[in-house]
Formats: sequence, C-alpha cells, structure tokens
Amino acid sequence: MDLTTNYLGLKLRSPLVVGASPLSENIDNLKRMEDAGASAIVLHSLFEEQLRQERLELHRNLEQGTESYAEALSYFPEAGEYRLGPEEYLRHIGRAKKTLAVPVIASLNGSSAGGWTEYAKQIQQAGADALELNIYHIPTDPDQSGADLEENYLNILRSVRTEVKIPVAVKLSPFFTNFANVAKRFDAAGANGLVLFNRFYQPDIDLEDLEVKPNILLSTPMAMRLPLRWIAILYGRLQGSLAATSGIHRAGDVLKMLMAGADVTMLCSAVIRHGFPQIALIESDLVQWLEEHDYESVKQIKGSLSQKNCAEPTAFERAQYMKALSTYHL
Repeated sequence: MDLTTNYLGLKLRSPLVVGASPLSENIDNLKRMEDAGASAIVLHSLFEEQLRQERLELHRNLEQGTESYAEALSYFPEAGEYRLGPEEYLRHIGRAKKTLAVPVIASLNGSSAGGWTEYAKQIQQAGADALELNIYHIPTDPDQSGADLEENYLNILRSVRTEVKIPVAVKLSPFFTNFANVAKRFDAAGANGLVLFNRFYQPDIDLEDLEVKPNILLSTPMAMRLPLRWIAILYGRLQGSLAATSGIHRAGDVLKMLMAGADVTMLCSAVIRHGFPQIALIESDLVQWLEEHDYESVKQIKGSLSQKNCAEPTAFERAQYMKALSTYHL
C-alpha cells in the first residue's frame, strides 16, 4: 500500500504526523514516535513569552554590577552564569535531527512579530526541516478591528518569510469573519501550508478557591468536524498544503480528513491518551480499510469528497444545516 504524501514540499511516508505537544520535549519519545510510524514530528512550541523573558534576562545580566564602581562599566558576566531557555530549544532541534530520519518541524507560538524573525532564522540554522507558526491570540481590545488583527497575523508570516528559506506552515484558529478569505491571503503571502485548527484552551472557575484556573481538555473525535468542513471547502483553492488537526483518534478519522482534502493528519491527544503504539494501530487500520476497498494509495482518495468533488457541494454550507434540523427526531 502506497501511503506516501507531500506536505510543505516534503515527501512523507504516510499522512500520520505527530503534532506539537509536551511529548516531543524528550528525545527518547521522538525516537519512539518515529519507530511507531510517525512520518514527521512537530516539536513542542517555543513561546513568544520565552523570547521576551530571554531578552529581559540577558539585559539584567549584562547590567549587573555596572553601577557599583567605575571599572565595572566594562564588566560582562560569563555566558555560563545565565541560562537562555530558547537556546535549549535550538539544541533540541539539533539533537532531534541527529536522532531521527523523519522530518523535524519546529514550532513558534505567539501573537506579534517580536523576536520571531530572528529565532526563525536560528531555527533554520539549527537544522529544522520546516517551521510551524502557531498564532495564538485572544483579542480583547474592543477598539481593534478584525481587519487590523488579520493584518497583524499576515505581518508575522511576511516577516518570517523574508528571513527563512525552509517551508513555513501557519496554524490558525477558525474565529474569523470569513475564514476562506483569510486562508487565501495567507496562501498568497507565502504560507507553504495551513494547519487547521488551533484549539484555544478555555478557562474554568474553581468554586472552592474562587479563582480562575486553566482547563486543559484532550480532544475527542467530535472536534474533527470543524477542520473537516474547512479543509473540504479549501481543497483545490489554495497553492499550499492542508494539515488537519483536532479530534483525529482513529483510522476512520484519518480517512475522512484525506477524503476532504488534507495532505496530512496530525495526531496529538490520541497519542497522549493511548501512547505511541496508537500511531502503528492507526496506520494498520488505515492500510486494512484501503485494501478492503481496493485502493492502492492514499492519493486515490485525497479530496474525493471535498466540496469541489462531492456530489452535493452544499453539504458543507447552510443548506445542509436546514436539512439536518428537518430530519432530526427525538
């Protein structure tokens, strides 16, 4: 069975990619993912806040003692006296590249141009095969328009694109007035692919301590419906790749995403919940289904049920909503 696919210009042995998660912080875990069948791995994210903290820490150490006596004005601490967190991320990329045969995709997570461009360049130099820009921002300013917000996001991509030659994917949220238009603009601005979608973690309230607390929930298969719809709508309309993430737990989920038009499917919650062998199980079930239905490759099913190719294109639009309501009975 030919499971090969292309993503961001990279030829992968299968559409099963492990998405960004804390699991990738350990080199041994990366090797176990590869051994289980991962065709590429997205490393955990380097956060914008870490880059900001690095600059503050560097400034603090360089200024340390400069006011104590005149001779100290030229004093610089030894490099070993302070630890720059992001530097460890760059070393991690290097170690991953030496250990793995599959492509290593780095991830930058933030919401402003900031220090992204410089670190994008260093990530490329560290050996990453591609870069995923994970744009995670909750707009709370009532005076900021949607157009301004979208332009800020596009400027992040443009600034990174001018500094690196490796492929760049953009991981987006679905919360735009016209996502089809936003996707087209990112495609035109140089994104080699889009990752759909970013899952925003919603806060909760602790009724005993009376405080707001983070609430991290692993995805369920139901979460795949939103990226499924938009990948099906966008298939054939963009130049770049389409990656599906959120809610992919079984081979059936992978098959549906491929039929909608995804180039790859990203596994995260399924691996966290069931362990690395889940990757091999999904691949085995994927091959079995394709064989039973007389397919020879995943390319044969890609986009077969996208909006462009399905018998009822309105199935992805409002008409299907009315049909669903009219046929539902308690």
